[in-house]
Amino acid sequence: MKTPDAVLDLISDQINDLFAHGKQTSQEIRHNVRSLVHSQLAKLDVVSREEFDTQQLILEKTRRKIDDLEKQLAQLESALDTITQKAD
Repeated sequence: MKTPDAVLDLISDQINDLFAHGKQTSQEIRHNVRSLVHSQLAKLDVVSREEFDTQQLILEKTRRKIDDLEKQLAQLESALDTITQKAD
């Protein structure tokens, strides 16, 4: 996987090549640059903001469940210790 700096350097080089190939209208340049950036970003291992937010919500929910289970486990261990001490 390329580093972000390497990808930016590649995009920059390709944009410079676009300008070096002669006269293009600003609309053609804008379209070409947009296509170039889109294709390079597609090669990166990224997720959409929506997917990121969804995964973050799932992680927060899972974290709450783990916290609840840890509290429950601590209560059960405490109860078990109490029972064990009374048995002695």
